[in-house]
Amino acid sequence: MARSLRVHPNRIEGAKLALKRNGFPNQKILAEEVGLAISTVNNFLNGKPVDYHSFKSVCDCLNLDWKAVADWGEDEQMMLSNNPSAPSFAVAAAENLGVAMPVGGVNIDSPFYIERSAIDSRCYEAILQPSSLIRIKSPHQMGKTSLMDRILHRSLSQGGRAVKVNFQGADRSIFEDLDALLQWFCNKISWKLKLPQQASEWWSDTFGSKDNCTSYFEEFILPAAASPLILGLDDVDRLFQYPLVAADFFGLLRAWYEESGLGEWGKLRIVIAHSTEVYIPLGSDESPFNVGLPIELPEFTLGQVRELVQQYGLAWAENSTSRLMEMVGGHPYLIRLALYHIAQQDMDLGELLAIAPTDAEPYGEHLRRLWNNIKNEPALLDALQKVIGAQAAVGIEPELSFRLYSMGIVVRKGNQIEPRCQLYRIFFSSRRNSTL
Repeated sequence: MARSLRVHPNRIEGAKLALKRNGFPNQKILAEEVGLAISTVNNFLNGKPVDYHSFKSVCDCLNLDWKAVADWGEDEQMMLSNNPSAPSFAVAAAENLGVAMPVGGVNIDSPFYIERSAIDSRCYEAILQPSSLIRIKSPHQMGKTSLMDRILHRSLSQGGRAVKVNFQGADRSIFEDLDALLQWFCNKISWKLKLPQQASEWWSDTFGSKDNCTSYFEEFILPAAASPLILGLDDVDRLFQYPLVAADFFGLLRAWYEESGLGEWGKLRIVIAHSTEVYIPLGSDESPFNVGLPIELPEFTLGQVRELVQQYGLAWAENSTSRLMEMVGGHPYLIRLALYHIAQQDMDLGELLAIAPTDAEPYGEHLRRLWNNIKNEPALLDALQKVIGAQAAVGIEPELSFRLYSMGIVVRKGNQIEPRCQLYRIFFSSRRNSTL
């Protein structure tokens, strides 16, 4: 056994997510909990070697399978060459991906990503074209991040530079000032490209924020290499809460798109992912949301869910997949969460369906989060009550309809909406009755 281990590069992001998921606000608290130096915890979370026992201790504290997240490297190959019948940790790690708690996007190397063939292929073709802009829209947890990651990965494999910026990672104060936002944006991209972060030195009082940002890209970021630069902008919804700043930022993206056939701007390609409708003051010639390739992600089909069931190694009866979809539809996250618990043998399908629309696992936390986002907004709550109380799709005020759709609770039937699945109809009906 190796004396030291490190987290596999493809598992580092998942390990960092596990820190928050298990209630540790920072590395210091985790270090205190596990009884290790903070430097050891920092090394673990950044893919640097730590001793074997420390590696296992941190994994145990974060509820991670240490065999699945470890980078075995040459040790794995040497062990197999000396003993072909020995258990393969690499294979065990790959198999364990299927029973990892669904959090965030599906890893690039995961066999559990279900491709929406026509959509994925169209995006892969579009991003290779100069001056391309792809807009991915769908409710929360439908697969936007997973698709964006694959578009960026495809760009890298074709020799491009790819940078992903997740706006959930920025401090709230940044969104309250355009100068702060654009300098953060420039420095974030510089950092990911391993360029000096010098936005503050570049900024000039003579020009406005947008001119400074444009100049920084045109003179510094874009010319840094001959290859195309693909920007993946994830969770841009967060900007919609700050309409004035958002209008300037998105207007800037549109201006760059308009310039993308000229000089250095020909290298720029953009992928934008968002969940909600765009309720910010943008003219038709100032918005990046009415140009480029629009992509709206659908639910999984019956065939796609059956494919995922097979990937999880579940030997189901012919009608089992249909029974699950009768409860949760083809919602990717809800499907993955069900299969995770069943594959872990926490419960069988019958038990899961019996407790699904309750506060119990597997969906209790998900349902409570949705309820907490609704219950204190009377207009939204009234709209939801009207939808779940109806036997067919109904029409409600467009902004409320868009908000319920953006949260993933409803689906559209023309200009009308209805609950996405029985899970939501049953759960929110019980909540409705409790408020009467």
